[in-house]
Amino acid sequence: MEIKELKSKDEIIKAFPVMKQLRTHLDEETYLDLVFEAREKDHYRLFALYDQGDIVAVTGFKPMITLYYGRFVWVCDLVTDSVKRSMGYGEELLNFVHDWARTNGYSSVALSSGLMRLNAHRFYTDKMNYDKVSFVFKHNLD
Repeated sequence: MEIKELKSKDEIIKAFPVMKQLRTHLDEETYLDLVFEAREKDHYRLFALYDQGDIVAVTGFKPMITLYYGRFVWVCDLVTDSVKRSMGYGEELLNFVHDWARTNGYSSVALSSGLMRLNAHRFYTDKMNYDKVSFVFKHNLD
């Protein structure tokens, strides 16, 4: 297995089929635009976990500083290919994020997960030892 940062347009496009399983509302063009804008303006990093040359899991995260969390890494996206779940790939990739955060001087890792994603919640709390600390609220402006 290998974890690699995706930087080129071609690398980022190759991760889209897996990312699309989480971000179903995105088409490829919008996905590319958002990844490049987030990298430029928000320090977003996109990594893929490869197994035997195939992308099996993808994560996008960004380092942040807030008064509530202090210096931390926010996991924006974490998804394992649906046919490869429960094989340890998500754990491997999230542990990579933890290591990246420690190495770069961040004190914690945080994320949100959709209300309906009960299997993901169990993964975060039971397997990865995350605490539930808040609800996330959203208001669309259109």
